[in-house]
Amino acid sequence: MQLEFQVRYLPLKHTFTIAHQSRDVQETIIVKLSHNGQYGLGESTTNPFYGMTVENMSKVLAEASVRLEDLPFTHPEEIWTQTYDLFSHNPFAQCALDMAIWDLYAKLQGKKLYELFGLDPKNIPLTNFTIGIAPIPKMIKKMKEMEWPIYKIKLGTDDDLAIIRALREQTDAIFRIDANCAWNADQAIDYSYKLRELGVEFMEQPLGKDDLEGMKKVYAHSALPVIADESCIVPSDVKKCHGLFHGINVKLVKAGGITPGLKMLKEAKSLNMKTMVGCMTESSVGISAIAHIAPMLDYVDMDGAMLLAEDVAEGVVITTEGVIFPDRPGTGAIMKD
Repeated sequence: MQLEFQVRYLPLKHTFTIAHQSRDVQETIIVKLSHNGQYGLGESTTNPFYGMTVENMSKVLAEASVRLEDLPFTHPEEIWTQTYDLFSHNPFAQCALDMAIWDLYAKLQGKKLYELFGLDPKNIPLTNFTIGIAPIPKMIKKMKEMEWPIYKIKLGTDDDLAIIRALREQTDAIFRIDANCAWNADQAIDYSYKLRELGVEFMEQPLGKDDLEGMKKVYAHSALPVIADESCIVPSDVKKCHGLFHGINVKLVKAGGITPGLKMLKEAKSLNMKTMVGCMTESSVGISAIAHIAPMLDYVDMDGAMLLAEDVAEGVVITTEGVIFPDRPGTGAIMKD
């Protein structure tokens, strides 16, 4: 196998702000894995909050390229295990490689990735469209620019309820809120009743990831379901979240790719928890990979490419009527240049 990778810069339509960071341009790494005249593409964004940088991701991918030259191309799960020691401290880079392996694996069998998993794209839930933190007039403007049936509203300010009330005056769409660890337990419980009256479907990660005692309280008394994000990063976290959250939001980049992501989703389902996969403002390379596993989900957040001013790739097209897949095997993603 031959591994290549490149750093690309994704300009956003608007400054994207959540409780702990803001950005106007998203750095991302695109991986290309070649074998037997075919290639697969994968992607992972950088993320300063998790310490994932162009430098450390590039370093480990360069090390992996040497390892892969001597490995036979087998099943993606086997290659994930064979390279895990290199990526144990850099799941973002492993995610980019794992996506590329699955893309290549499906291409070599002449199948779309969802076909390989035995999934039906008609079962894909509609993605939400994310509105990042900004002054209320700016948040309203962003919402009006993209009329959508479901919005995910980023919160974590001193005016969270005022934000939701103001946005609710503008639309009848379903709201989901994501506080990104910004609240305490009493806040979350109090807000949950008011948010329910304002048409909010669920709350994502209201408390800090390690506030387990607080989450016990929220889980018992919240008027709304709560979904884990920062508290559920890797497969071993799923069981820990059972009884604290009603569902999990799996980020493939944090987990280390599709391979561990599928394990997390299957375990959550076995525990009767709701399942969701989220994104990190990836290009259409990363978003296309998410779309292929989306039929197994209750909720999905795959609007990353929709938030970009310019995409570096082509792949799935997301509409309010459903997801349009390219007539190509694998994930269907290709680079524009």
